[in-house]
Amino acid sequence: MAEILIVEDNEANMRLARLLLMNAGHSVLWAADAECGLTLAREKQPALILMDIQLPGMDGLAATRLLKRDPHTAHIPVIALTAMAMKEDREKTRLAGCDAYVIKPLRYKELYEVIDTLLNPSITPPT
Repeated sequence: MAEILIVEDNEANMRLARLLLMNAGHSVLWAADAECGLTLAREKQPALILMDIQLPGMDGLAATRLLKRDPHTAHIPVIALTAMAMKEDREKTRLAGCDAYVIKPLRYKELYEVIDTLLNPSITPPT
């Protein structure tokens, strides 16, 4: 399976995401803030990044914009993880460069579907 980076400052959310990804056969890298996440993304080149939007210091949207501007990380799909569920919040994540959007609390079927779609572009997303 794939190596996935989780950037999440909440310990409980991090544990849940790690467990879900590991149960699906993925290997997991993790960072508690955007700066560490950016460094890991550049160094390890994960197949995908789960990015919390509300992070201490630099938020996940700013971090995603930096990732997408960097030729070494621009190709890495980013899934926004957020408790914000308004239409304009989804648009903000899209404008920042996020490839998908998953609302917390995480629902494993939705998370797996989004990951599978991004890692295997030939898969048609469910309607």
